[in-house]
Amino acid sequence: MALGILDQLGLAASLVFALPVALYGLQRAAGGEALVGAAFLVVAALMVYLPQRLTTPSDIPGKAAEKAVGAAVRTEAEAGTDVERAGDADDELDDDAVAEPEP
Repeated sequence: MALGILDQLGLAASLVFALPVALYGLQRAAGGEALVGAAFLVVAALMVYLPQRLTTPSDIPGKAAEKAVGAAVRTEAEAGTDVERAGDADDELDDDAVAEPEP
């Protein structure tokens, strides 16, 4: 999954809040309270996972902007596939033009 700039910023913000919760969970688990520590680790994982998967009303304008930019701007990989496709079409035309008649 390729992340856009806005998605990367959102992930960084989630990690800023989730990492202290995860560290606290690790400390509690190492201190002998495995169940409490595991619960905090699950909460920290959900703090990172859920914002990436759920769409909130505030995300809709950002997603629309990313789609508009993606439609207007081509990446190098996309530009390369167009050239390859054009080259394949030329090869097919050349093969048909060179075909010799059967005796």
